[in-house]
Amino acid sequence: MNTIQSQVSEAEWQTRKDLAAAYQLAALHRWTDHIYTHISARVPGENNHFLLNAYGLMFDEVTASNLVKVDLEGKVLLDATGLGINLAGFVIHGAIHAHRHDAFCVMHTHTQAGIAVSAQKRGLRMLSQHAMRFHDKVAYHDYEGVVLDMDEREHILHNIGTRNVMILRNHGLLVCGESVPDAFDQMYYLERACQIQIAAQSSGEELIECSDAVAARVAAQFDRPGRPSKDKHWPPLLRMLERVKPEYQS
Repeated sequence: MNTIQSQVSEAEWQTRKDLAAAYQLAALHRWTDHIYTHISARVPGENNHFLLNAYGLMFDEVTASNLVKVDLEGKVLLDATGLGINLAGFVIHGAIHAHRHDAFCVMHTHTQAGIAVSAQKRGLRMLSQHAMRFHDKVAYHDYEGVVLDMDEREHILHNIGTRNVMILRNHGLLVCGESVPDAFDQMYYLERACQIQIAAQSSGEELIECSDAVAARVAAQFDRPGRPSKDKHWPPLLRMLERVKPEYQS
């Protein structure tokens, strides 16, 4: 048992492993912006504490042990790296964890496709099955500058409301999940939807956008109770990581 593992509960250690896996998978999918952007997770049994990446590590360097535990005021409680956290990450993630108790995991990205869609006036369009999963579920937040101002938290919270998906205009994508696997699954579909939209628009051909009725039906199909893929998607991703980057669990 390593030093950090001995200092935390079993539930926290499992969350640390899942969160580290999400960072590693984001790196493999090229969803990173070097040391910027964040994936956070609430510490089980400690509602006022959450885990965030150390400021200065690439996503493919994140492990269960080097995640930083902070409280809702931004105070660092446990940090094996000594690097601390990025203020902008705390402003966004801390706000959501403090006010959205259903949001166990929050994932924010700055991908090329995500930012490209965020810069479009119409935002995410119903051009693909991936996009239709999010029909009538996407919130939007206008750009106000680098998120360093604590006052912006109120605007973010107002705009996201009870939704789990938000496009930050001219900035990137954000999802909230009831678990780490749930957040990762939503971000996978959202990012793919953005990639598909940009690719379709770049073709120069006239686009076919599905009707609200069809898109609503697809969204309901994704939300149906007992959808098998909801539980089947994460385990094979972990198996892949165990083959290529098993040290994420350490």
